[in-house]
This record gives sequence, structure tokens and C-alpha cells, in this order.
Amino acid sequence: MRAIRRFTVRTVLPAELAALGELVHNLRWSWHPETTDLFAEVDPQLWRQVGHDPVALLGAVDPARLRELAADRRFLRRLADAADDLREYMTAPRWYQTLADAPRAVAYFSPEYGIAAALPQYSGGLGILAGDHLKAASDLGVPILAVGLLYRHGYFTQSLSPEGWQLEHYPSLDPGGLPLTLLKDVRVRVGLPGGRTLHAQVWAAQVGRVPLLLLDSDVAENDTAARDVTDRLYGGGTDHRLMQELLLGIGGVRAIRAYCESTGHPEPEVFHTNEGHAGFLGLERIRELTEARLSFDEALEAVRAGTVFTTHTPVPAGIDRFPVEMIERQFGGDNSWPTVPVDRILALGEEAEPDRFNMAIMGMRLAQRVNGVSELHGEVSREMFHTLWPGFDLDEIPIGSITNGVHAPTWVGRELMELAGRELPTLIERAQGWEGVQKISDADIWSIRGILRRRLVEGARERLRASWRARGSSDAELGWIDEALDPDVLTIGFARRVPSYKRLTLMLSDAERLKSLLLDPDKPVQILIAGKAHPADEGGKKLIQQIVTFADAEDVRHRIVFLPDYDMALGQLLVQGCDVWLNNPLRPLEASGTSGMKSALNGGLNLSIRDGWWDEWYDGTNGWAIPTADGVTDPDRRDDLEAAGLYDLIEHQVADRFYDRSPEGLPRRWLEMVKHTLASLGPKVLAGRMLRDYVVGLYAPAAASARALSADGYAPAKSFAAWRLRVTRAWPGVRVEHVEASGVGDTPEVGAALELRATIALGDLDPSDVMVEAAYGRVGPHDELIHPGYLELTLDGHTSDDGRAHYTGTIPLDDTGAFGYTVRVVPSHPLAVARAELGLIAVPEEPAGMTNGTLR
Repeated sequence: MRAIRRFTVRTVLPAELAALGELVHNLRWSWHPETTDLFAEVDPQLWRQVGHDPVALLGAVDPARLRELAADRRFLRRLADAADDLREYMTAPRWYQTLADAPRAVAYFSPEYGIAAALPQYSGGLGILAGDHLKAASDLGVPILAVGLLYRHGYFTQSLSPEGWQLEHYPSLDPGGLPLTLLKDVRVRVGLPGGRTLHAQVWAAQVGRVPLLLLDSDVAENDTAARDVTDRLYGGGTDHRLMQELLLGIGGVRAIRAYCESTGHPEPEVFHTNEGHAGFLGLERIRELTEARLSFDEALEAVRAGTVFTTHTPVPAGIDRFPVEMIERQFGGDNSWPTVPVDRILALGEEAEPDRFNMAIMGMRLAQRVNGVSELHGEVSREMFHTLWPGFDLDEIPIGSITNGVHAPTWVGRELMELAGRELPTLIERAQGWEGVQKISDADIWSIRGILRRRLVEGARERLRASWRARGSSDAELGWIDEALDPDVLTIGFARRVPSYKRLTLMLSDAERLKSLLLDPDKPVQILIAGKAHPADEGGKKLIQQIVTFADAEDVRHRIVFLPDYDMALGQLLVQGCDVWLNNPLRPLEASGTSGMKSALNGGLNLSIRDGWWDEWYDGTNGWAIPTADGVTDPDRRDDLEAAGLYDLIEHQVADRFYDRSPEGLPRRWLEMVKHTLASLGPKVLAGRMLRDYVVGLYAPAAASARALSADGYAPAKSFAAWRLRVTRAWPGVRVEHVEASGVGDTPEVGAALELRATIALGDLDPSDVMVEAAYGRVGPHDELIHPGYLELTLDGHTSDDGRAHYTGTIPLDDTGAFGYTVRVVPSHPLAVARAELGLIAVPEEPAGMTNGTLR
């Protein structure tokens, strides 16, 4: 029989051990080994059995053992020290507290969070990044208040069929058995069409100093469909996905308001939307302000000023898009918001396809600051979304980039941390001191690498044995697993989600050559692979089956393994134990990628296509770049070419260097690369660096803008909205009518200066409404300006009665070669943060009657 209800009975701690509960319910333990050492001492065997989950430990420990510990003075001293350390960590000033005019609080929204394996609310990179974001914010003292959903079945666990096909399982999670606290005073409601209401309770996870609010729709007030809204991560159809995103965005803002009111937590000044899933938060904030008697346009400006939007996808297929009729039904009719017209909502998500509502585009229109997650991804995003700012060059599209980072204490092996004298976690707060890595002896680094590799091999054998048993093999058939993998062999790791562009099976392009690398008698290679395909992605599942089929063969199964159920615990084993981290996406479709960063911090070397963060920070000696066949349009041929480059690198460079040993048995040239990798990448790949970039480059400016627009009862927001409306209506009357050039002859030379005079028709606008600029520089074969420079032209005299004005300026001719120029007009206002913000530009319509702009 099956139980009709599941819940967790928590232990009652003796008064002497009360601080143990405090430590368990602050997830700082997930990156603080001294605290987990204390948990292990409660019951070492049970600690291993529960998978190092302290909540499960306290739920299963024998009460007699707790009474014994309550009388153990040594344990109580250790407990008191750990509790004091946590309290000091929670209250002492950190880096953020030294800043002036920083936001009082920042709201951070994400659909998933990878904090610890004991809180399975993540599927992949987006969630792991969000978890590292919160941990780094805690370490730096950044006052983030995070919001997400609590999925009762989490993401799926993965196993394999006898044929190697991915199977999904959705375990039931009881919030009472997780490191969560129910906030009884915080409840939210979201209206639905047809008079229905979506209710949610809120659970809190404490991530160091950062509260994480998780909304849960599994409450008695909801009907069955509403209760299932938070049943699983990325499950269900379009209706289900929309309900989740409504709850995350609208319900999330309401949860924040209720939480701040009940606890006294400062109200956020900045709202950070981590991908488009939470985009509806901007609509909720507009509703709040319009009900406080601002117009829609005024509220829009106020909301945009304090909103940061981060895009994580490099392909349109990765963006959430809903049928327009669904959005009309949600925000119209009997469920409409009186102060927020549905047509204005639809306009925010409008895209090229007229029947689609685009969540990423809405997120960008609701945010004054937008960023990608690596420099290359910023370029790709500007190309992907450039139609939102027509007429502007790609370099001017207002999408910047902040490259992702990883939280070192979570991902770096403890032995390496201790070897470095605890230097790495200190670098969360100060990105310096990595030169000290060079002082560590080769022998010490090699010894630690051996320990981490051996731990990986042992853990992989356990998982491999469990997987084969689940596929139907008996113990009598699995003796070979005792010898599978070798702690002394060059170990390559490949672990990530399994969409097609990540090319899980690129290594199989020439199966015989791969086999020869694995079985080389002098320089063998072993490969550990992990990854999950989305349950609806049959193509991804087929790729997994192809890898498993190859790895099942008796002649190679001791050298290549697929480890199912990729999670944080397995991820930690892999990034710590692998010598080389392999990544071979189809460039430029990897937005950032962070697993290679984690490997680098553990002394691993990256072997990767130059995509995402690796394109930015590869320097020629901190790993290897797989050659890319850019421009080859046949996908099979491109795969073959890039796979051949991969095999060549492994055979002739990677393996050669790993097995090239000194008389002392040390791979000196290999360790030289390891030290250089730690020194060159260490300061860059940290989540602490990433958080500093967000605070200084986005959060603080967004808070300043939000304060500026909300001053004096939102008077600046009202003025800015009125200005935008006036300029937008008058813009059709703005023209560049005539441009004259003088000061150079027919054969200008370097050092000369070009005098420009432009006649601009301003229509109903004033000169103070616009900026007139000359754009100039090198030109391409079709007279296009290549990365032009800009010169603001000066108003010459007054505007005439017919609305015409004259502008002048001088362009220096500093370079030889093909040169060109043009003149343009863009709106200008002190509260706008980018020239392209309004998406309005006026340029000359025809070159006829104008001086030739190509000078030689």
C-alpha cells in the first residue's frame, strides 16, 4: 500500500544542542567544511548513509546519541565555536558595507537554485549559477533577497534502461525534510481567469546571509490544477509553464512585500531578473505604482530604472514564448488590472511573430540595464536582439556583459584549499595574491591532484556499480568494475546538460581513433561523462544512448564511463578529480559555461572550443583551444574537422605533457601549466569577482537611477515619461537635411581635420531634446562604418522659425586608408543611460547633394 500523505518528523534537540539546529538550517554549511566536520562527528556512519545531508542526519540520529553528545564537553565546545563563527559571519561588516550609496537591498529572481545536493531545486547551469550568486553575495555582504519556486518533485533523477536509454523519476520531496522554514505570516495570491485564484505559501532557506524565499502552491486553498503549479521544475505544457512564471514574477514581488513587512527587511531598490522566466515581476511593480496614481508610462520609467535583466541564452529557441491569446486571457476580461491595460502588456512582449509573446523581449523592455554572461555572449545577444533598436550599429545595442563566475569554497577540493593556506576563499573578498601559487611545490600539487583523482575513481566505481545493477546486472557480472578506471591515468571529464549544440557525441566521430586513445599502452586516457537530457528531448536521449552503447563495450568500459544522475555531488567529484575538462559546443552557442572554471580552480586544464568564457580568457598556455571550423556550413563536415582537432590535441599535446615525467616522477611541464592556470584564471573565474561587477556596474547605477526617478513623489519619472512620449511623437519630423564638409582637399593626409556643418530639421523638438553626432572611421567594402568613433556636434546659433538648426564640429584624420563619415540625430536626456534607449535615430536618407564621405 502507498501512503496518502508524506511528512518528516523532526527530532527534538536537547537544550544543550540547540545551536546544532541553527547550524543545520543555515546553508552556509554547504561551503563551510568545519561545520560539516561537526555534523560528521554526530554519527560518522549515519552521516555517510544520508549522503552528507544534515537535515536527514538529525531526522535519523538515535536520541540516545544526542543525549550522549549533550553531555560531551569537547563536542559542546566545538559546537559553541561553530555557532559563534556563524553569528560573526552573519553580522560582521563585509566588502559591501564599505560602499557608499549602495542599494539598501537587491531582489534576485530565478526559477531554480543550486545551493546544495540536499536542496534539489535545480536542473543545470542556470540554477548552479544562481546558487553561486547567492553564496558570493553572502560572503561579500551584498544584501540580496532571493525569490524562486519550491518544486515538490524537484527536477528528475536519472537512470538508464538496459539499452542505455535515459529514464526519469520524480521523487516526492517533503519541505519538512529540507533545510527550510515555513513563513506562516507570508502568503500570496495571484488572480487567474474565470474567477480562480492561485494561492501560495512561502518557505525560506537561509543561504548564509541571504534569505531565499520559495513559493509553494501545494496548499489546501488551491484546486488540483493550481496545487500542481509547483510540482516539478520545467515540467508540463505551455499553460503550466505560464502559471509557474506568473507565480514566480507576480507572486514573487508580493512575497517580498509581505516578507519585508513582517520582518522589517529593507525593501529592495533594485530587481534583478535572472532570465525571462521571472519577467512578470515588472508588470506587478507597474501595477503597484499605477494604483498609487502614476500613469502606465510614468510607472514604466520608474520600474525600468531599477531593473536589471540578465539573458542566458544564445539562441531564440531557448526563450520562453507564449501565444498572445494566453496573455490576453490572463490579463484581460474578468482578470484584468484596471490600471494596466492589456494592450500595453502585449506591446511589451511583442516580437516578429504577431501571435507570440516573448518573455525575454518583455524583460529587456522592462529593464534599463541588460547584460549577457560573457563578452562573446554579449556580442551574440546584441546580434540576436538588434531589431529592438533599429538603425543602431551592433556595438551600440544596449546589452552589455558580465562574465559568470563560480563560488570557490563550494567547488574547490578541501585539500587544495588547505594546501593554499586557505588563500582561495580569502580571494572571494580580494582578487589578489594568486602569485603565491607559484611558491607551492610541484610535489605538493601533484600529490593533491592524485588524492582528488583517486577519490573520483572510487566514487565513480560506486555509481557505476549502482547503475549497472539498476540496469539488471547481477553482482556476479560486475567484478570488472573493481578495476574500472585507474587513479594514475590521464582523466578527462565531460559533464553538462545534453542539448544537441553541446555535442556530447563529438568524441565518437571517429570511434576507432577514440578507442586507440583510450587503450594506448604508453599514454592511456580515461573519460568520465555525465549529463541529463530534458525529459521531452528525444534527440538528447538518443545522444546519451549512443555514448552509453559505446561505453558498454567490454574492450573500453574500463576506460570510458557514463555516470547517470548528474547532480551537485557528482559535479564536485568530477571538477575536482579530472585532469582535463572537455567542452566542445557548437560555437557560439555556449553563453558562458562555468564547469570549466571549477575545474581550473582545482588544478584542471581546459580543453575546449573557444566559446563562452573560454573565448575570453584562454591565453594560449592555460589549457588548449580546440580548432573551430567556422564558416563550414555542412554540420557533419564541421563535426568531423573539429573532432579531428580534438583527437590531435589529446594525442600529441595533452597526453604527451601529462606523461612526460622528471626523474622524480613529476610531470614538470604539466604542473607548470597548472600553476599558470591558477594564477591567470584564479582571480577572474570567482563568483566574488562577478558579484563585484554586478554591484559596481549594474546594481549601484540602477539604484541611483531608481532613486532619481522616485524623488519628490516620482516627479522626475513623470517628467521623463512625458519627455519620452513627446519625443516619440515628434520624431517623424526629425531629419538630417544637409551635411557639408570643408577643410581638406581632394587628397587629404594624416593629421588633417575635416570641418563638418550639418543642417538638422528638429520639427517640434528643441535642441535640448537631441544629440547630433558625427560617426566616422574606417569603412568596409559596402561603405559601412567599422567600429566608428563619435563626435558630438555643437549647435551653431539658434533654431530658426521653421525648426531648422545648424551644428558644427571637427573630425580628426588620424589614420590612413578608406575613411567615411555620416551625421545622425538621437534623443538625449540626463535620465537615459544609452543613446539607443528609445530606439530612435535619424540619419541622412540619401547621399545625393551631400559631400562624398569617402576620403583617401
